[in-house]
Amino acid sequence: MAAEQRRRQRSFSFGLLANKKFAFQQDARTSELFLKWSMLGRITAQAFNFDQQFNLYRKQEFVLDFFKDPCVVSNLKVLGARGLWKSLDTEVLKANVEVVPCTRVSMDVFDPLYSHGILRPTGHILKCFDDFYADFDELRKMLLIEDSEKYEIISPEDRQEFLFQLFKHFCLGGELCQYEDVIEPYIETARSVYKDMVSVQKDPATDKISIISTVLKVSAYDNSGLCYPSNKDKEQTFAYLAVDPLKRHVYVLYHCFGVGLFSVPQKDIH
Repeated sequence: MAAEQRRRQRSFSFGLLANKKFAFQQDARTSELFLKWSMLGRITAQAFNFDQQFNLYRKQEFVLDFFKDPCVVSNLKVLGARGLWKSLDTEVLKANVEVVPCTRVSMDVFDPLYSHGILRPTGHILKCFDDFYADFDELRKMLLIEDSEKYEIISPEDRQEFLFQLFKHFCLGGELCQYEDVIEPYIETARSVYKDMVSVQKDPATDKISIISTVLKVSAYDNSGLCYPSNKDKEQTFAYLAVDPLKRHVYVLYHCFGVGLFSVPQKDIH
């Protein structure tokens, strides 16, 4: 009966919020970092509204309706094979949806990095001196090598948090990424994008701030296979929908792995 009732619910409709400005996209320092990380010209954010109450149990329906909506099909930005932006412009038949935990209202998820041999007290990232990880620093080793001694300093729950996922994406960057020597640019960029993407509210009785957005990591398929966020499945190609249930807004954060526009040469190795 419940399934039949859901089938009778009308589809979500969406509209483009063309005038919505995301602060991180207007910030010159963030653009400089995206340039350095080979993400400039390959990462974007967009805003849409929707017309019904959002409930988590309808997440699959919500996302499929999103990709099928004529406004979304015409306006959702996708990076084409030649590195040029285009609209989605295809018939989506299936969508994969993953709920990404989003509860953090402070930066304390990064505190363990300062006390477990990842960073110097100055915030400088320690290099790896063993031959096996010669091209790694301790930060990327902690992020990527599951059997390393530093991997577990961040709990599995915290690793799944949207804030930490953003941080990891920026640490790994694009195809010609120039890695930072200090941690601050990664944390500040994650904080800036996170603040733009999620909505909060304050409990008037306790003054406690909490996240009200639901974050969904999404991919979509047409009759040829995977079509969004790209037709190639890569860890650094991603799309997140951050749903604000009160404003009925959904914010899209998109990145397609590759060579960023006007990427600067790699650092000289001495």
